[in-house]
Amino acid sequence: MQGPGGSPLYAQLLEHAARDAEAAGPSFDVLREHAEEPPGSALALRFLAAVHRLVLEGAAPSLTRHYPSAGGDLGPDGAWPIFRSVLEEHRDRLRELVARPCQTNEVGRCAALLPGFLAVANDYGLPLRILELGSSAGLNLNWDRYRYEGNGWDVGPGDSRVQISGAIESAPPSHSSEILVIERRGCDATPLDPVDPDTRVALRSCVWADHLQRLDPLDAALDVAREHPPPVDRADACDWLESKLTQRAHGIATVVFHSILWQYLDDAHRTRLRTLLAGAGSEASADSPLAWLRMEPAGELASVTLTTWPGGDERVVARSGYHGRPVRSLQ
Repeated sequence: MQGPGGSPLYAQLLEHAARDAEAAGPSFDVLREHAEEPPGSALALRFLAAVHRLVLEGAAPSLTRHYPSAGGDLGPDGAWPIFRSVLEEHRDRLRELVARPCQTNEVGRCAALLPGFLAVANDYGLPLRILELGSSAGLNLNWDRYRYEGNGWDVGPGDSRVQISGAIESAPPSHSSEILVIERRGCDATPLDPVDPDTRVALRSCVWADHLQRLDPLDAALDVAREHPPPVDRADACDWLESKLTQRAHGIATVVFHSILWQYLDDAHRTRLRTLLAGAGSEASADSPLAWLRMEPAGELASVTLTTWPGGDERVVARSGYHGRPVRSLQ
């Protein structure tokens, strides 16, 4: 978690926690039930998010001074002994919180996905029907209601509460008219209600505590979601997508998209997802195209890949940081 885009605070805390767990300290007591989980379960992030939630709720006031998200300014040094005492004091609550799935609804990733959405709009000149897998609270389903600005260009409504500026290093594809999203829907195994006050705390806790630049867009996106609640179904991704792909209509471009989801799917789900998309793609036409847009890990940066049918053409439209910044548009 060190380096560009990393978290000095979390890097230091995890280093200490790893040694503490090996010594059967309170870190081990909190995490013992999850010792056999695969790397893709994001256990470290869930662990840190659990403690962060206590800080945001005011249940760990001594640790607040080290957490910028709660107004702290002391930095990482000296945080570990206090962190360890929080583990001891709140062991049972933390065990319950760690068992919850990692619910990151990273609004900054909309900037990374933007070149793909614009490419589909430009390629086909049709309104969009967008279907998101792993939506969490559905904040990224509102991507077209956000404002994106760069050097000499802008996309999106100027009065949007969500202003994402400077994230895209090179201009995304130009577009001649307003992009029309006529249908939007998502699915998630454990969706969050963006109108529920508890959701704000849950999502904020999953943002690294020293990444203040990620919190403002999140808060603003939650405000937008109150006015435009994104519909998210509680469902298995493949079952849900199979149903939705049978409902395509002419004169509409369907875009299936996801961001940092692949690691949470097992091999059977990945295979089925590819099969569903390829099967639906074989029935796509120029006036009823299908696109698969995904932002997924590819080394130090994520790749934003777009596959379109008919034809099954695949191209990388952008490279980005894992939280969406920086974005290098390749269009």
